[in-house]
Amino acid sequence: MIDRATVDKILDAADIVDVVSDFVTLKKRGQNYIGLCPFHNDNHPSFYVSPAKGICKCFACGKGGSAVNFIMEHEQLTYPEALRYLARKFNIEIHEKELTDEEREAQTERESMLLINEFAMQFFENQLHNTTDGQEIGMSYFRERAFSDESIREFHLGYSPEDRSALYKAATKAGYNKKLLFDTGLCIDDNRGGGYDRFRGRVMFPIFNIAGKVIGFGGRTLKNDPAKYVNSPESIIYNKRNELYGLFQAKRDINKQDKCFIVEGYADVIQMHQAGFKNVIASSGTALTEGHIHKIRRFTRNVTELFDGDAAGVHAALRGVDMLLHNGLNIKVLLLPEPEDPDSFARAHSHSEIERYIADNEIDFIRFKTRVLLKDSDNDPVKRAAAIGDIVKSIAVIPDEITRAVYAKECSTTLGIDEDVILSQIQKDIFGRRQEEWKQEQREKRKRGEQQPSPVQPSPSAGDASQKSDNTSAAYLRRYEFDVIRYVAKYGMCYLCETNYDDGTSRPTTVLEYINNELTVDNIKFSDPVFDKIFTSSLGNLEPFYSALQQFQADIEQERRRLVEEGVSHIRAEVDGTLESIEDQERQLEAKIEQRLQAQVVQFRKSYLEKRLCSDPDETVRAVSLDLVSEKHQLSKIHTQFAAITSEYDKLLTLIPEALYNWKNAIVSLEFTSIQEKLRMASPEEQLELLKRQQQLNVMRRELSKLTGERVVNPLV
Repeated sequence: MIDRATVDKILDAADIVDVVSDFVTLKKRGQNYIGLCPFHNDNHPSFYVSPAKGICKCFACGKGGSAVNFIMEHEQLTYPEALRYLARKFNIEIHEKELTDEEREAQTERESMLLINEFAMQFFENQLHNTTDGQEIGMSYFRERAFSDESIREFHLGYSPEDRSALYKAATKAGYNKKLLFDTGLCIDDNRGGGYDRFRGRVMFPIFNIAGKVIGFGGRTLKNDPAKYVNSPESIIYNKRNELYGLFQAKRDINKQDKCFIVEGYADVIQMHQAGFKNVIASSGTALTEGHIHKIRRFTRNVTELFDGDAAGVHAALRGVDMLLHNGLNIKVLLLPEPEDPDSFARAHSHSEIERYIADNEIDFIRFKTRVLLKDSDNDPVKRAAAIGDIVKSIAVIPDEITRAVYAKECSTTLGIDEDVILSQIQKDIFGRRQEEWKQEQREKRKRGEQQPSPVQPSPSAGDASQKSDNTSAAYLRRYEFDVIRYVAKYGMCYLCETNYDDGTSRPTTVLEYINNELTVDNIKFSDPVFDKIFTSSLGNLEPFYSALQQFQADIEQERRRLVEEGVSHIRAEVDGTLESIEDQERQLEAKIEQRLQAQVVQFRKSYLEKRLCSDPDETVRAVSLDLVSEKHQLSKIHTQFAAITSEYDKLLTLIPEALYNWKNAIVSLEFTSIQEKLRMASPEEQLELLKRQQQLNVMRRELSKLTGERVVNPLV
């Protein structure tokens, strides 16, 4: 269990822009950043990151949150795992006790599988570096392939010994559950109560997810084995259709260069890295899938695929690329000279030679396809027509209309066909594809309908009517509760007013404290359970907030003194004027510094609770809090350059009491309506009590109506 102080350190250190930038290419827009959402197929940037608030949100699919929630969503980690991930990233020490056998077994299956893969990777590395067989067999192979020590360490290459059950024995001795060894595919059940190693006698290539967790392995045989490579079977942590080898090591360079190279195998990636091309990934011998493409699009839209220059390489280049085009990627093809592959080519040439070859030979995919297919068709009209149809189909899958039009024009010139004919065929192909997609969607709907028959509707009863009434009341109150809880989430720790006490003292009061005082006096609680959780969590943050505020104000005061000293020294050294003018400039300087630093204090107060609510351990609190504090649009500087704009923050002293009065008025009105209904069925004695209560409510309604602008709320209308 991570203590509260450590969690606060992690939340304060976790810069949201830094965290998101590891996975998404961001561009600055005003005070915020924007990029393509990593959680859905986003063609137009809809993912906003607010450094001031410390949160992010996609305004298309709604996902996002604080740095913690982003990592949880993106890497599919638990709350504690996400905190540990951020602690490692920002060098914050977490003291955790050694797990007992019982605690290790009690961990989630996913966590346990990741742990045992980490153990296996370290085992294979140790075998490679510290055993005779590892050096003579495994390391000899890597040296033969010209892998450097740096690459061997960076990619955590290893060796699995010939011993039939070396890993199995080591892992079970260390306390790992043998079922996990079988579930991850590291070992195979021998059906006699034991197990044996899947990868024995092979050099090992660990496969990492984007977060750097080991999710699988590839093992290459060093003998004359028909199964040259053996890979981990699919599991709850490894799905080969979603994983790209080398992406963890390459993601920063792909992001930085806005381009990635795709090769086929592990050795291709490593040799290209050694040659200075760090933005290289591999599909590990499988065809590219939607899952692969989705991950690539998080970092870049520009992809160059490298293929062998022989006939097999050419035909491989033609397969599966339409899927890349359909997802809006800009695809280029680079054929290497025969008989080279990326591994051998990188070993045989310098960085500058490879760079020059790429610049001279990579070609846009549509042009490449046109050249290859027309060459194959020769002078055969039937083959030529089929080739043109194939080329047009590839153009038709491109989502951007302008790009399609450019390719259509170019193909018209290259193929000698009227541009209108090509555009017409493109529209037919698009229409046909959409029809097929619609039919497939209908088939899936029918299939779901067969599997999930409509439930039998129960007949209404008195209990149902009562429940409906309760639900209606809750829904009616929710709109008023929403206004109040939104002010809590957005401005809870902001200063609102001075509160006077009976002993004659007064103290500054935050928005949260003011609202809590008002609700406590009238014994009001949130009827919405999630709002109530958010409010309770907010109150729990008050004490740590004041400790953090005290430290922040001390830092601000130190900064103020430093800035004033530097500014005054500069004025006295550089300004040539009277003593009065110098003193006037010093006063202006101090006023500007004070204004700037006070703005920082206000921002600290605003963001403190927002960040913590959006990082709350409770999933519903995180999700609803994100919606409460998110704002897609900001006022342009053009509007504020020549006129002072009154913001919501500036009007809190009016808005918050008004929101509370409206809520109280709604509660009173609901009870008033309820009493009117009860009077119809009540006995004379009950009617007397109900009428007394009705009179009290009338007094309360009149008082509240004065405070809410003579407005009386009519409930359930």
